[in-house]
Amino acid sequence: MSRAIHKISLTNRLYLGKSTLIKGFLLAGVVIISLVFIWYTFNVIEKLKEGTRSQVEKYVKMWQLAASSETSGEELQFIFDEIIVKADFPIIVLDKDRRPIHWRNIEGIDPAEHSPESQAKLARMAEEMVAHNQEFPLYFGEGHVNYFLYGDTDAIRQLTMMPFVEISIVLAFLGVALIGYQNIRRSEERHIWVGMAKETAHQLGTPISSLMGWIEVMASDCMTPSEQRHAQVSLGESLENMRVDVDRLQKVANRFGQIGSVPELRRHEVNGCVGEAVEYFRRRLPFEGKGIRFEFIKGDLPSVELNAELFGWAIENLIKNSLQAVDPKNGLIRVTTARHPSKPCVVIEVEDNGAGIPVAAQRRIFRAGFTTKKRGWGLGLTLVRRIIQEYHGGRVALKRSKPGETIFEIWLPVSAQQ
Repeated sequence: MSRAIHKISLTNRLYLGKSTLIKGFLLAGVVIISLVFIWYTFNVIEKLKEGTRSQVEKYVKMWQLAASSETSGEELQFIFDEIIVKADFPIIVLDKDRRPIHWRNIEGIDPAEHSPESQAKLARMAEEMVAHNQEFPLYFGEGHVNYFLYGDTDAIRQLTMMPFVEISIVLAFLGVALIGYQNIRRSEERHIWVGMAKETAHQLGTPISSLMGWIEVMASDCMTPSEQRHAQVSLGESLENMRVDVDRLQKVANRFGQIGSVPELRRHEVNGCVGEAVEYFRRRLPFEGKGIRFEFIKGDLPSVELNAELFGWAIENLIKNSLQAVDPKNGLIRVTTARHPSKPCVVIEVEDNGAGIPVAAQRRIFRAGFTTKKRGWGLGLTLVRRIIQEYHGGRVALKRSKPGETIFEIWLPVSAQQ
């Protein structure tokens, strides 16, 4: 029991580690995106401010020109009407005592208003303008100086707030994504646990039913002496069949015990492991369909690092899918093993002449929970992929599928010295 608890604890730690990694990745992504947004926005703001400052310098020169005695009245009017008045940023002009005397584009204050309240507000805004954008002196004659101040445009003020809006939106999407991820994960966990329970019941049901049948055969309390003698003749066979079914139960228990932990790999003959799975289903053909035929074509293979119980489970799942796909009257299931001609691996193919897998479903058949069967739980091929790819470092794929021909292909690596 302690060993099983240790395996479950290890699995939970691995799962929590992956979940934490995903959350950390999402958080890092949000931070990076936010920093990029902030950098880009403030870069645009700086460019706009530089453009505004260049504009202001021209306005100051124009204002200075308008104040000079050499400029005619028509030219002065043109400068004020077409240039200075059309400025789209806040402007305040202070006299030599730093009191507001002219202003434009100041929200809430009319250019003709000179109340004490408006003067106090303009004085505060002038201090802010000087702190942010400095001031430009305007010279009128000898010793008479005014000061030209300006503020940011509406576009710059809105852009300054943009990073905070962007970060808020990204955080909101992150929150929705995390909530959705948690809900999807819980839904998948529930589905997988239910599916595992169904798969366990299916795996255990066959040998248990068989054991119950052998027990009935051996129950001879009510038999006549001649029947008992006949039963003694078949007693050895009954015990042997019971031993096979008990071994099967032990194998099933070992398989489920290794899911979620790192399995131990040992060198095995691939043909032996595959042949055992083929023979298991061949013995069950009277129950699956008397018209179904099995072909097992063995190649000359080297031994491979395997966990025989889990690898056999993967082969059985592929064969079971083929049995469910073929016609019970004329079905053909062909299992082929061979060494790859150019790569260091062995190839196992499971082929059937069933109806084939729809094209729209072929890319999703290995996803947990996806199934094309009315009563399936969508875990068989998911387990196959996990056993082959994660536990054995191999590859499993649907080679091709069409009506009358479906081939699943497994590649297992072979050590370089072989």
